[in-house]
Amino acid sequence: MLDLPGLWLQAEDRQLLRQPEVAGLILFARNTESPQQVTELVRAIRAERPDMLIAIDQEGGRVQRLRRDVLRLPALADVAAVPDERADEVARTAAWVMATEMLACGIDISFAPVLDLDYGRSQVIGNRSLGGDPERVARLASAYLDGLHAAGMAATGKHFPGHGWAEADSHFALPVDDRPLEDIRRTDLVPFARLAAKLDGIMPAHVVYSQVDSLPAGFSLRWLQEILRAELGFDGVIFSDDLTMAGAHAVGGIPERIDAAQAAGGDMLLICNDRAAAEEGLVHAQRIGLQAPARIARMLARRPVMSDYRATPQWRAAVSVLKEFELV
Repeated sequence: MLDLPGLWLQAEDRQLLRQPEVAGLILFARNTESPQQVTELVRAIRAERPDMLIAIDQEGGRVQRLRRDVLRLPALADVAAVPDERADEVARTAAWVMATEMLACGIDISFAPVLDLDYGRSQVIGNRSLGGDPERVARLASAYLDGLHAAGMAATGKHFPGHGWAEADSHFALPVDDRPLEDIRRTDLVPFARLAAKLDGIMPAHVVYSQVDSLPAGFSLRWLQEILRAELGFDGVIFSDDLTMAGAHAVGGIPERIDAAQAAGGDMLLICNDRAAAEEGLVHAQRIGLQAPARIARMLARRPVMSDYRATPQWRAAVSVLKEFELV
């Protein structure tokens, strides 16, 4: 999964999209001016590759790539602050609204929800989290998944097995979590374990859990195969986090990161914000014959969404729920 430099496809982008090893694109703020522009960009992408999986980070709060002419979504911490008797409803509603707006633009998935616990230690997680109580996070996240699925969007939980305890930001450093596995099982792993059968995708953290494995989770057979696949029974898509992030540098250059992520069981490998690295990765992918696993194709089966969804009673009712709690 690669990215684009701007709002419209250039000749070099079209050439990149024609390579069969490129199975997905992720859109960032630089690619999103308005819903109409995003819709036209997606049409251009699909004209080149109808089978392309198109993603975005539209979590809400500070992580919302498309902001103009869509609802400014609440951070998950604000959703979690709603009183318990209504919190599930609000989580489900916020997810449905986000998914409806993104699907109407032709986007397949948003990498959401964040399942990390908030310990007040990690600034990169912070209010992106549903809180610090693992059971309540799992419950609210389950409602959020229901909202995504009701709209027709696949759900991707992140950042397995939990990024909330490690203080460093894996965009700029390699975080280390020194807790024993049993401590992680009792806390951070709970939402992933509760929701493994319900999630369509999972994104591992670029974090080393030193008492479990010396490798970051996204490159770890122990985490991805023994725990996530075998123990938790997860059968969805494993997306790597961006392989250009500092937390991924521990295993070597781009070819080594691709090899390590694939060997650990990564299904789709993200190389973003660095076109030279993407091109290097593509050459290596072609050299080793990298192919998209069949489970990725499941995420391309979307239910249609009406283009005039804002005129529907369901949309008006959803927005009124969020307005009731001053979340939009």
